[in-house]
Amino acid sequence: MKKRVLIVTYYWPPSGGSGVQRWLKFAKYLPQSGWEPVIFTPENPDFDLHDESLLKEVSPHLEVIRFPIWEPYHLFSKVKRTAKSHLGRMLEQADKGLLEKIAIWLRANILVPDPRIFWVKPAVKFLHTLLQEGQFQAVITTGPPHSLHLIGLQLKKKYGVPWLADFRDPWSQWEFLDTLPMLSIIRRRHEDLEQKVLQEANVVVSISPTFQRDLEKLAGRKIELLTNGFDPEDLPNHFTPVFKQANMLHLVYSGIIDAIRNPLPLLEAMKAEFESKGEEVKFSFVGKVSQAVQDFVAADPWLRGKVHFVGYVTHSQVFSYYAQAHALVLILTDTKNAKGNIPGKLFEYMATGIPILALGDPEGDSAAILRESKAGEVLAHQHKIGIQAQLRSLFVSAGTAQSQKAMEKYARPSLTQQLSKLLDKIAQVS
Repeated sequence: MKKRVLIVTYYWPPSGGSGVQRWLKFAKYLPQSGWEPVIFTPENPDFDLHDESLLKEVSPHLEVIRFPIWEPYHLFSKVKRTAKSHLGRMLEQADKGLLEKIAIWLRANILVPDPRIFWVKPAVKFLHTLLQEGQFQAVITTGPPHSLHLIGLQLKKKYGVPWLADFRDPWSQWEFLDTLPMLSIIRRRHEDLEQKVLQEANVVVSISPTFQRDLEKLAGRKIELLTNGFDPEDLPNHFTPVFKQANMLHLVYSGIIDAIRNPLPLLEAMKAEFESKGEEVKFSFVGKVSQAVQDFVAADPWLRGKVHFVGYVTHSQVFSYYAQAHALVLILTDTKNAKGNIPGKLFEYMATGIPILALGDPEGDSAAILRESKAGEVLAHQHKIGIQAQLRSLFVSAGTAQSQKAMEKYARPSLTQQLSKLLDKIAQVS
């Protein structure tokens, strides 16, 4: 029997980021397990990160259905007569105008669960024929945006199709909601919608043990763990760190630095450890970095000479920066959901064999993975002495690759086999 699964995702190439990587890689390897994936995604999504190189990773044999979406921020942009206005940027603005305040309030209290809610009804209507004809043996929805789970909920109720709901972040307990001026009745609305998804989905998966346990408490049922991982085929052939220069330390961070990812304690510790000794140290940020961090560096003459902002590069280009690093830096969130924060790039970092220095919760899920794999350390943001000591240790041992362990289970092909078994179970096929 031919097994086809419809994957409903907001983020798809040319969008960049870990949310794209997760389902791009699952779609890549699912055919090896006998499942033919079909992607259903917006035709005109509104996202910050673009990575055109990821389009090359989409198999020409993969069916991608793109369906138009209307988002209220398009209207806001016309009123402001500016480029598309992202909520994250509006929240970070210190001097919010009236229109920004109105937009944030509407996002918090009208657009429930998120601004993509207007895609739900037309998407379900569009998919009617395909589901009615039994073209799919299972449906997957992935959030955030969590409104996509409401598409899965309606498809399950109308057509009885087996449904897997993937929670890349929490929903009602998501720290992002705490940043919004949300009424208590609206918070309960999020909780009610979340419960419907948790109870109706045939299987619910999450990306970290902490999020898994939290969802199990909310749902009163078993939640499956399906972490992110690394694709062995992403690493360039014979990838080897360069480690060209001795008696120096080159730190490389890849990804986003925003309001909930704070590298300042590491920069302060770096200055305290190396400035007076005159030792050579360099820090490269590869990706989008908040203006606050750029201003912090610009205000300090020593840091200005040591910290470099490379900007956003494609996923394929980032490995050339990894190869120049003596250590890779991971800045985890320092917020309510920090314990369950496992960035997708953690596994890619580990696959390089380069030592990892992370700031975050020393008892969190990322710390447990790093300890198990002997790939690096997670230090609390406020533990300045410990950060300095680790920087000194990395300086002394610069040029030494790590001996990685327990990596196979985080390889994308292995993780996809786990996903395939879950799909076989709910679809009752083999």
